[in-house]
Amino acid sequence: MEAYAITDVGMNRSTNQDYIFASTMPLGSLSNLFIVADGMGGHKAGDFASRFIVERLVEFFAQEYPDKDIHGILKEGIRKVNLELYEEARSNSDLRGTGSTLVVATVKGNVLYVANIGDSRLYLLRGELEQITKDHSYVEELVAMGRMKRGSHDYQEKKNIITRAVGAAREVEADLFALKLKNDDYILMCSDGLSNMVDEFEMEYIIRSEEGIEGKAKALVEAANWNGGVDNISVIIIEPQISEVGL
Repeated sequence: MEAYAITDVGMNRSTNQDYIFASTMPLGSLSNLFIVADGMGGHKAGDFASRFIVERLVEFFAQEYPDKDIHGILKEGIRKVNLELYEEARSNSDLRGTGSTLVVATVKGNVLYVANIGDSRLYLLRGELEQITKDHSYVEELVAMGRMKRGSHDYQEKKNIITRAVGAAREVEADLFALKLKNDDYILMCSDGLSNMVDEFEMEYIIRSEEGIEGKAKALVEAANWNGGVDNISVIIIEPQISEVGL
Protein backbone atom coordinates (compact mmCIF):
# COMPACT_ATOMS: atom_id res chain seq x y z
CA MET A 1 0.00 0.00 0.00
CA GLU A 2 1.12 3.52 -0.80
CA ALA A 3 -0.55 6.78 0.21
CA TYR A 4 0.10 10.49 0.09
CA ALA A 5 -1.76 13.23 1.98
CA ILE A 6 -1.64 16.98 1.46
CA THR A 7 -3.62 19.96 2.71
CA ASP A 8 -3.42 23.52 1.39
CA VAL A 9 -4.92 26.80 2.59
CA GLY A 10 -6.12 27.71 -0.92
CA MET A 11 -6.09 31.11 -2.58
CA ASN A 12 -8.72 33.02 -0.57
CA ARG A 13 -8.47 31.86 3.05
CA SER A 14 -5.96 33.05 5.64
CA THR A 15 -6.19 29.90 7.76
CA ASN A 16 -6.63 26.22 7.07
CA GLN A 17 -9.65 24.69 8.83
CA ASP A 18 -9.08 21.27 7.24
CA TYR A 19 -7.17 18.64 9.19
CA ILE A 20 -5.99 15.29 7.85
CA PHE A 21 -4.28 12.09 8.95
CA ALA A 22 -2.77 9.28 6.91
CA SER A 23 -0.96 6.15 8.06
CA THR A 24 -0.26 3.02 6.04
CA MET A 25 0.95 1.34 9.23
CA PRO A 26 -1.26 -0.53 11.73
CA LEU A 27 -3.02 1.47 14.42
CA GLY A 28 -4.65 -0.57 17.18
CA SER A 29 -7.04 -3.04 15.55
CA LEU A 30 -6.85 -1.22 12.19
CA SER A 31 -4.35 -2.12 9.48
CA ASN A 32 -4.08 1.52 8.35
CA LEU A 33 -6.05 4.75 8.77
CA PHE A 34 -6.96 7.78 6.66
CA ILE A 35 -9.02 10.78 7.81
CA VAL A 36 -10.18 14.09 6.28
CA ALA A 37 -12.05 16.65 8.41
CA ASP A 38 -13.26 20.08 7.31
CA GLY A 39 -14.10 22.35 10.26
CA MET A 40 -16.90 24.89 10.40
CA GLY A 41 -18.22 27.52 12.80
CA GLY A 42 -15.92 30.47 12.23
CA HIS A 43 -12.16 30.93 12.40
CA LYS A 44 -11.46 29.66 15.93
CA ALA A 45 -14.22 27.07 16.06
CA GLY A 46 -13.50 25.51 12.66
CA ASP A 47 -9.77 25.21 13.32
CA PHE A 48 -10.45 23.65 16.70
CA ALA A 49 -13.12 21.21 15.55
CA SER A 50 -11.24 19.50 12.74
CA ARG A 51 -8.03 19.12 14.74
CA PHE A 52 -9.92 17.95 17.84
CA ILE A 53 -11.83 15.31 15.90
CA VAL A 54 -8.85 13.89 14.05
CA GLU A 55 -6.53 13.82 17.05
CA ARG A 56 -9.16 12.24 19.34
CA LEU A 57 -10.09 9.65 16.71
CA VAL A 58 -6.45 8.69 16.25
CA GLU A 59 -6.15 8.25 20.03
CA PHE A 60 -9.28 6.09 20.08
CA PHE A 61 -8.25 3.93 17.11
CA ALA A 62 -4.78 3.38 18.60
CA GLN A 63 -6.37 1.02 21.15
CA GLU A 64 -7.12 -2.64 20.47
CA TYR A 65 -10.78 -3.64 20.11
CA PRO A 66 -10.79 -7.44 19.70
CA ASP A 67 -14.57 -7.74 20.23
CA LYS A 68 -15.59 -5.27 17.50
CA ASP A 69 -15.61 -5.53 13.71
CA ILE A 70 -14.17 -2.69 11.61
CA HIS A 71 -17.45 -0.82 11.18
CA GLY A 72 -18.13 -1.23 14.89
CA ILE A 73 -14.77 0.36 15.72
CA LEU A 74 -15.40 3.27 13.34
CA LYS A 75 -18.93 3.85 14.67
CA GLU A 76 -17.88 3.79 18.31
CA GLY A 77 -14.94 6.13 17.73
CA ILE A 78 -17.12 8.64 15.90
CA ARG A 79 -19.87 8.40 18.53
CA LYS A 80 -17.40 9.05 21.34
CA VAL A 81 -15.55 11.92 19.68
CA ASN A 82 -18.79 13.55 18.51
CA LEU A 83 -20.06 13.66 22.11
CA GLU A 84 -16.72 14.98 23.38
CA LEU A 85 -16.72 17.84 20.86
CA TYR A 86 -20.37 18.62 21.53
CA GLU A 87 -19.73 18.88 25.30
CA GLU A 88 -16.56 20.92 24.72
CA ALA A 89 -18.51 23.42 22.59
CA ARG A 90 -21.28 23.69 25.20
CA SER A 91 -18.74 24.69 27.86
CA ASN A 92 -16.90 27.27 25.71
CA SER A 93 -18.75 30.17 24.09
CA ASP A 94 -15.89 30.67 21.59
CA LEU A 95 -16.76 27.29 20.12
CA ARG A 96 -20.46 27.93 19.66
CA GLY A 97 -21.59 26.60 16.28
CA THR A 98 -18.53 24.41 15.87
CA GLY A 99 -18.58 21.18 13.92
CA SER A 100 -16.80 19.35 11.14
CA THR A 101 -17.31 17.08 8.20
CA LEU A 102 -15.56 13.74 8.42
CA VAL A 103 -14.55 10.92 6.12
CA VAL A 104 -12.61 7.97 7.56
CA ALA A 105 -11.24 5.00 5.65
CA THR A 106 -9.27 1.86 6.38
CA VAL A 107 -8.36 -1.17 4.27
CA LYS A 108 -8.24 -4.70 5.66
CA GLY A 109 -7.21 -7.40 3.25
CA ASN A 110 -9.01 -6.52 0.02
CA VAL A 111 -11.92 -4.68 1.65
CA LEU A 112 -12.23 -0.90 2.00
CA TYR A 113 -14.23 0.32 5.01
CA VAL A 114 -15.52 3.89 5.01
CA ALA A 115 -17.50 6.18 7.33
CA ASN A 116 -18.62 9.69 6.43
CA ILE A 117 -20.53 12.65 7.82
CA GLY A 118 -21.06 15.87 5.88
CA ASP A 119 -19.72 16.60 2.40
CA SER A 120 -16.08 15.58 2.48
CA ARG A 121 -15.84 12.71 0.04
CA LEU A 122 -14.25 9.39 -0.86
CA TYR A 123 -13.98 8.33 -4.50
CA LEU A 124 -12.88 5.04 -6.05
CA LEU A 125 -11.15 5.01 -9.41
CA ARG A 126 -11.58 1.70 -11.20
CA GLY A 127 -13.24 1.76 -14.62
CA GLU A 128 -14.17 5.37 -13.94
CA LEU A 129 -14.10 7.73 -10.97
CA GLU A 130 -17.05 6.95 -8.68
CA GLN A 131 -18.12 8.85 -5.58
CA ILE A 132 -18.64 6.23 -2.86
CA THR A 133 -19.77 8.50 -0.01
CA LYS A 134 -23.03 10.42 -0.12
CA ASP A 135 -23.05 14.11 0.79
CA HIS A 136 -25.12 15.13 3.79
CA SER A 137 -26.07 18.45 2.29
CA TYR A 138 -29.20 20.53 1.77
CA VAL A 139 -28.94 20.36 -2.01
CA GLU A 140 -28.33 16.61 -2.19
CA GLU A 141 -31.39 15.97 -0.04
CA LEU A 142 -33.48 18.04 -2.46
CA VAL A 143 -31.93 16.22 -5.43
CA ALA A 144 -32.88 12.87 -3.84
CA MET A 145 -36.48 14.10 -3.47
CA GLY A 146 -36.57 15.26 -7.08
CA ARG A 147 -36.95 18.91 -6.05
CA MET A 148 -33.61 20.20 -7.36
CA LYS A 149 -31.37 19.45 -10.31
CA ARG A 150 -27.73 18.73 -9.55
CA GLY A 151 -25.55 21.46 -11.03
CA SER A 152 -28.38 24.01 -11.34
CA HIS A 153 -27.96 27.64 -10.26
CA ASP A 154 -29.76 27.01 -6.95
CA TYR A 155 -27.64 23.91 -6.40
CA GLN A 156 -24.41 25.87 -6.90
CA GLU A 157 -25.57 28.67 -4.59
CA LYS A 158 -26.54 26.38 -1.70
CA LYS A 159 -24.23 23.38 -2.07
CA ASN A 160 -22.12 24.32 0.97
CA ILE A 161 -25.05 23.96 3.41
CA ILE A 162 -24.48 20.64 5.17
CA THR A 163 -27.18 18.84 7.14
CA ARG A 164 -24.99 16.62 9.31
CA ALA A 165 -21.72 17.40 11.11
CA VAL A 166 -19.59 15.97 13.88
CA GLY A 167 -20.06 17.93 17.11
CA ALA A 168 -23.17 19.81 16.05
CA ALA A 169 -25.54 17.66 18.15
CA ARG A 170 -25.28 15.21 21.04
CA GLU A 171 -25.67 12.29 18.62
CA VAL A 172 -24.68 11.91 14.98
CA GLU A 173 -25.08 9.07 12.53
CA ALA A 174 -22.30 8.18 10.11
CA ASP A 175 -22.97 6.49 6.79
CA LEU A 176 -20.96 3.27 6.50
CA PHE A 177 -19.67 1.58 3.35
CA ALA A 178 -17.66 -1.56 2.60
CA LEU A 179 -16.48 -2.66 -0.82
CA LYS A 180 -14.03 -5.13 -2.25
CA LEU A 181 -10.98 -3.65 -3.91
CA LYS A 182 -9.22 -4.85 -7.03
CA ASN A 183 -5.73 -4.58 -8.38
CA ASP A 184 -4.97 -1.13 -9.86
CA ASP A 185 -7.73 0.64 -7.86
CA TYR A 186 -7.06 4.14 -6.54
CA ILE A 187 -8.84 5.76 -3.61
CA LEU A 188 -9.26 9.54 -3.39
CA MET A 189 -10.39 11.29 -0.21
CA CYS A 190 -10.93 15.04 -0.20
CA SER A 191 -12.59 18.07 1.35
CA ASP A 192 -15.01 20.17 -0.69
CA GLY A 193 -12.17 22.58 -1.44
CA LEU A 194 -11.22 20.07 -4.12
CA SER A 195 -14.61 18.69 -5.19
CA ASN A 196 -16.14 22.18 -5.57
CA MET A 197 -13.23 23.41 -7.68
CA VAL A 198 -12.29 20.43 -9.84
CA ASP A 199 -14.85 18.34 -11.72
CA GLU A 200 -14.71 14.56 -11.68
CA PHE A 201 -13.49 14.33 -15.28
CA GLU A 202 -10.41 16.43 -14.43
CA MET A 203 -9.83 14.53 -11.17
CA GLU A 204 -9.85 11.24 -13.06
CA TYR A 205 -7.52 12.59 -15.73
CA ILE A 206 -5.00 13.68 -13.08
CA ILE A 207 -5.15 10.42 -11.14
CA ARG A 208 -4.64 8.42 -14.35
CA SER A 209 -1.51 10.43 -15.19
CA GLU A 210 1.96 8.86 -15.16
CA GLU A 211 2.88 10.80 -12.02
CA GLY A 212 3.46 8.95 -8.74
CA ILE A 213 0.82 9.37 -6.08
CA GLU A 214 2.60 12.36 -4.55
CA GLY A 215 2.61 14.07 -7.93
CA LYS A 216 -1.06 13.19 -8.49
CA ALA A 217 -2.08 14.64 -5.11
CA LYS A 218 -0.11 17.84 -5.64
CA ALA A 219 -1.54 18.21 -9.14
CA LEU A 220 -5.09 17.97 -7.76
CA VAL A 221 -4.32 20.76 -5.28
CA GLU A 222 -2.77 22.85 -8.04
CA ALA A 223 -5.88 22.36 -10.19
CA ALA A 224 -8.16 23.48 -7.36
CA ASN A 225 -6.06 26.61 -6.83
CA TRP A 226 -5.88 27.27 -10.57
CA ASN A 227 -9.68 27.14 -10.72
CA GLY A 228 -10.04 29.69 -7.91
CA GLY A 229 -8.98 27.96 -4.70
CA VAL A 230 -11.82 29.57 -2.77
CA ASP A 231 -11.58 27.12 0.14
CA ASN A 232 -9.02 25.02 1.96
CA ILE A 233 -8.04 21.94 -0.05
CA SER A 234 -7.28 18.49 1.36
CA VAL A 235 -6.37 15.42 -0.66
CA ILE A 236 -5.41 11.87 0.27
CA ILE A 237 -4.61 9.40 -2.52
CA ILE A 238 -4.27 5.73 -1.64
CA GLU A 239 -2.97 2.97 -3.91
CA PRO A 240 -4.02 -0.21 -2.05
CA GLN A 241 -1.98 -2.52 -4.34
CA ILE A 242 -4.32 -5.47 -3.84
CA SER A 243 -2.70 -8.76 -4.83
CA GLU A 244 -4.60 -11.04 -7.18
CA VAL A 245 -4.13 -13.85 -4.63
CA GLY A 246 -6.18 -11.83 -2.10
CA LEU A 247 -9.09 -11.63 -4.55
